Amino acid sequence: QVQLVESGGGLAQPGGSLTLSCEVSGSFETIDNMGWYTGRQRNLVAIITPDGGTNYLPAVKGRFTISRDNAKNSITLQMNNLKPEDTAVYYCFASVRKNIGRSFHSHWGRGTQVTVSS
Repeated sequence: QVQLVESGGGLAQPGGSLTLSCEVSGSFETIDNMGWYTGRQRNLVAIITPDGGTNYLPAVKGRFTISRDNAKNSITLQMNNLKPEDTAVYYCFASVRKNIGRSFHSHWGRGTQVTVSS
């Protein structure tokens, strides 16, 4: 069973910072892309490939940084200069293959609330 465990989030003031982390655990062979999405519609915030390639929602580019530790099967989202419109539930995503020759499948964390308010 593959699980994504998120940590971080919480309340920050406008202009402040928060850090989100996500670790993949369980039995699997490899992880492809990982990333962070928001809301029920799972809107992309940031995504990172296994070799460190990144893509960001334009509204967060220059403020958020996604990074990855392949040895720990984890990603981090450093969120700086937060704005009230960043308020959302943030979901961790990972595309995981359980065994060689099998297909990759999407897995999601349970979500962590980020609230930006004065």
